[in-house]
Amino acid sequence: MAQFEEVSQKSKLHPKPEGLTLQYGTAGFRTHAKHLDHIMFRMGLLATLRSKKTKSTIGVMVTASHNPEEDNGVKLIDPMGEMVTAMWEGYATQLANVEQDSLLKELKDIIEKEDINMSEPASVYVGKDTRLMNYYGLVTTPQLHYMVCCCNTHGCYGSPTIEGYYQKLSQAFFLLTQNALNRTDDQKRLLVDGANGIGALKMREMEPFLRSEMQVVLSNDGSSGKLNHMCGADYVKVQQKAPQGMNMGVGERCCSFDGDADRIVYYYTDSKGCFHLLDGDKIATLISTYLKELLIQAGLNLQIAVVQTAYANGSSTRYLEDVMKVTVCCTKTGVKHLHHAAQEYDIGVYFEANGHGTVLFSRAAQKQIQELVKDPNSNDERKRAVKLLESTINLINQTVGDAISDMLVIEAVLAIRGMSAQDWDAIYTDLPNRQLKVTVSDRRVIDTTDAERRAVSPEGLQDTIDSLVKKYKSARSFVRPSGTEDVVRVYAEADTQESADSLAHEVSLAVYRLAGGIGDEPKPLH
Repeated sequence: MAQFEEVSQKSKLHPKPEGLTLQYGTAGFRTHAKHLDHIMFRMGLLATLRSKKTKSTIGVMVTASHNPEEDNGVKLIDPMGEMVTAMWEGYATQLANVEQDSLLKELKDIIEKEDINMSEPASVYVGKDTRLMNYYGLVTTPQLHYMVCCCNTHGCYGSPTIEGYYQKLSQAFFLLTQNALNRTDDQKRLLVDGANGIGALKMREMEPFLRSEMQVVLSNDGSSGKLNHMCGADYVKVQQKAPQGMNMGVGERCCSFDGDADRIVYYYTDSKGCFHLLDGDKIATLISTYLKELLIQAGLNLQIAVVQTAYANGSSTRYLEDVMKVTVCCTKTGVKHLHHAAQEYDIGVYFEANGHGTVLFSRAAQKQIQELVKDPNSNDERKRAVKLLESTINLINQTVGDAISDMLVIEAVLAIRGMSAQDWDAIYTDLPNRQLKVTVSDRRVIDTTDAERRAVSPEGLQDTIDSLVKKYKSARSFVRPSGTEDVVRVYAEADTQESADSLAHEVSLAVYRLAGGIGDEPKPLH
């Protein structure tokens, strides 16, 4: 076929580097930009096949998110704005690593296995972040997810344009903040770190839509400074300090996006100059508490659940389960696992500790809320609650974690509840914790179960961890292999930072000795 011959000829212009092997992960392919030329070409082919298979628009996002500026990446977006299915992740990995002379065979195998009609037209939306090596339309990753979903739902989810995105979110935000009484200019003011990325550009575009309801003070806006360098959500989360270039006043609400604006974390400094981080656990708790209260006021019997990973702070889990009586589900690390688990509930709230997350409302839940909005017999309290729920649904980008959408939801909830950043932080106190990593000869010797909270191999490791945990108060610890390199990640928490550090070190030693550690033995932190 002529089209295959053309593919064969053009693929020679994008040769695969010899000996290079890459894996499609939760975030797609991600590595130094110089290694990705063949990947970009081949993912264009795969996106075309996926579009023909699903008879829908497919998204291709070119970004490396929170990675340094010299990196790049690419990931595919499925018809409803979700991440591509696991089967097609496998196809992506196969296609990326096959040698040039076997590329056509690999493509034909996928076409045959998926029974793809090659005469079917294809539709692919392509977006990019602000990296210099990107050449397509400037959008945040969540905006592309949103537009793909809008296109495939024929406008039911919204208008598949950037302006449609801004209008939908800003209108929902206005309806919510009308319920906040006597908001001062100080309460409307928010310091935003744009990570010198695409989120900063899009925040500037959105400001006119928000008018007087929000006063954004934008730093790291891309006018100077490198993408994600000493700024952004990942930097703030890992370093536990404010980004470079942000002038914070005492108690002022601040937030940071990551490079492609699908993560967000909040923070502030207290009167003693102490830095306080409000991460994904705090965000999930704030939003789920707000939704639970609205469901009670509306008289709706809908199950709300918070989906966490093993990295969620134990204090957040205990607060949700014991105080708020909210169902908590734990799943494997990785946004795709949280998203799928959240789909099992009427309302599923999920955030990784790094600030990537959103809220999913089932069709049945949305239908109940919409019917109640129209019910003429509802009393005032019930009517107010369901209208708040309706506007909240419209403000949330349900396709994927979205820093801009999440920011507006958080701002609206804080305004409606009359809460400061300090009030929010005081909902519960995080247990001190520590994360370490141990280099091993082969990470595959570590196998886990129970959403990665318990190790089943190597033999004796989990028994050792259990005995170490018993030495400390309010303690827990787990280990899991990295998905990309031969290291084992160790997490520990306890009632004091000293205890958490000591437990993390002892567990690291156990991993080193039982799982084939290489290099020097882990040293104590103090």
